[in-house]
Amino acid sequence: MILVTIDYVPGYEVTEVIGVIHGSTVRARFIAKDIIASIKNIIGGEIEEYTNLQRQARMEALHRLKQRAQSIGADAVLGIRFSTSMIAQGASEIMAYGTAVKIRPIDQSDSPQ
Repeated sequence: MILVTIDYVPGYEVTEVIGVIHGSTVRARFIAKDIIASIKNIIGGEIEEYTNLQRQARMEALHRLKQRAQSIGADAVLGIRFSTSMIAQGASEIMAYGTAVKIRPIDQSDSPQ
């Protein structure tokens, strides 16, 4: 499965557009991490607990996008983007979305020399 943020895969041509797909997850903050984050917010610096929470959420959303693409027979997902929205106080949805397509390698023997 090829996942790209651009609208094409170098060396391949799109043979079929299956459609827009997405994968998402909703994550909530954890009180212990909030306490640590509050202290870091006072003294400054990166809040690694939230950075890690967001990284894990993005990876889960991307994994679900890939699973969905595989289940509908896609070879690749083009133009992948991420979106975040607040669901409730302390809980956010992270969504990965893109266009599922079927692709094939471009036949190099047909190209002019």
